[in-house]
Amino acid sequence: MSKRSADALHDDWLDAALAAEGREHRDAYVPDDGFTARVAAALPPPDAAPAWRRPALVALWAVAGVGAAMALPGMLTDIAREVYRIVGAQPVAVSELVAGIALLGSLALGGAAWALREE
Repeated sequence: MSKRSADALHDDWLDAALAAEGREHRDAYVPDDGFTARVAAALPPPDAAPAWRRPALVALWAVAGVGAAMALPGMLTDIAREVYRIVGAQPVAVSELVAGIALLGSLALGGAAWALREE
């Protein structure tokens, strides 16, 4: 059987299942005599943003980015040097690394268990 005919067979099965489900619930439909359509037609149109808004936001973010880059040119290298000076100069044992990884893992698992709990 070719891939195309297999897809058509699958689509036909799915279409048939969806149609059967619709037939089962068609009797439960409550006719509203066009009430929903009248309410939707009476709603005001959604407000549209002005055309100048997007280009203005892009320009403002570009100016902010350039300003930050000009104001803080050496900040990234200064931060990297300080982190290396503080962290890199400290001797670290393998047991400390294992303890740190175990602590982070237990915190992650505890957080996942708390987030996935059933109430």
